[in-house]
Amino acid sequence: MGENCAIILAAGDGKRMKSTLPKVLNEVLFEPMLEWVILACENSGLGNLCVVAGYEHEVVERYLGGRHDIALQLERKGTAHAVMQAESFLNKHSASCDNVLILCGDAPFMNEDTITNALKSHTECGNDVTVITALIDDPTGYGRIVRNGDKISAIVEQKEASDKELLIKEVNSGAYWFKISALLSILDEFESDNSQNEFYLTDAISIILNRGGNAGAFTAKDAKIILGANDKRALFNLHKIANDEVINKHFDNGVEFLSLDGVIIGRNVKIGANAKIHSGTIIKGDSVIGEGAVIGPNTIIDNCIIGKDSVLNSVQAYDSTIASDVRIGPFVHIRPNSEIRSGVKIGDFVEIKNSTIGENTSMSHLTYVGDSDVGKNVNFGCGCVTVNYDGCKKSRTIIKDRAFIGCNTNLIAPVTIGEGAYTAAGSTITQDVPDHALAIERGKQNNKEGYALRKIKK
Repeated sequence: MGENCAIILAAGDGKRMKSTLPKVLNEVLFEPMLEWVILACENSGLGNLCVVAGYEHEVVERYLGGRHDIALQLERKGTAHAVMQAESFLNKHSASCDNVLILCGDAPFMNEDTITNALKSHTECGNDVTVITALIDDPTGYGRIVRNGDKISAIVEQKEASDKELLIKEVNSGAYWFKISALLSILDEFESDNSQNEFYLTDAISIILNRGGNAGAFTAKDAKIILGANDKRALFNLHKIANDEVINKHFDNGVEFLSLDGVIIGRNVKIGANAKIHSGTIIKGDSVIGEGAVIGPNTIIDNCIIGKDSVLNSVQAYDSTIASDVRIGPFVHIRPNSEIRSGVKIGDFVEIKNSTIGENTSMSHLTYVGDSDVGKNVNFGCGCVTVNYDGCKKSRTIIKDRAFIGCNTNLIAPVTIGEGAYTAAGSTITQDVPDHALAIERGKQNNKEGYALRKIKK
């Protein structure tokens, strides 16, 4: 069996979605619907993909970033018309690919299992076209699959179905496997003599059968593959289905959810056994949560690694690594490119940015550490700031092991605080502090006796 390719129909403008984005770029569980479909193809071994985009094709092109081919359907004249716009893609791959998969870019639950098993059925049965179908309890609105034994004789749309055909529960998913040669041979035979004056891909069945070809159907095990979204209500439903499925997977893996209120977990997230997830927690990206960690409540983890037994309470953390046995929160912001090493304690209203915080260091409250390398067993008093930006460039602060940073200290970068050194409370440090020294930088106190009383009299 030779190689295969895919065309993804993504030209819908999504007016009912009331979105500034093309419909297929609206997200389900933090990923555009189009990305779900692309990944299903890639995971099935389909490397050659063509995305058929519409009016806002520039936005889709920017999103794809050259990963895959793109074709333009600037006039929306139906699904077959969309495929026609990819004819050059089909011709380019007709010598190297035997079959082409046609998918809808707004049906994110198409999966690898369905794609590969449908292809197996398609090739083993020698079909020119194989429709991917699903069995659902309420088929209202979907095209019904009329079978002739193992073959398919027609796809009948809801408004054209007889009373008997309306009882059929097998419906068209909008996904098809075609022999490329068969599809290319019928592209000029589609007609638009219907109420919408559009070219429908469903007509491929009758065209192929009239030519004496073979048309079959493959019924997917997972009926969710037919689900799509035309408005925000339907998009929310997809999001909820996807999130519930991910959470159930983590339940099965031994993760404890103390409440599911406001909990959203991305599908690429990994969570270790016996971790506890509180309400209001959002975990996304390629985040990894270690065993026994406690996350939340009201916490966002985006593309971070969290070590085992760490506790993050009301934290927002992005693109960073947090080691084991760390305590963070509440009201802490961990910005990108930060590394928090084991045993660190970070209290309320602390912000870390592009910094390394060494083992067992403590910063209890009201502190900003940016562009800094902090050693082990360092103690920060309340209200400390590393002043990393002078208006032109950003510089780093180095704080060595066992230093003690007094309350309300400003460290003006670039500056180094030596091992075991102290800064006095209220100091603004502009020069390096030697190991084990105490740095004091304060103006002389001047008390003006009776000042308050004189002011009151005025």
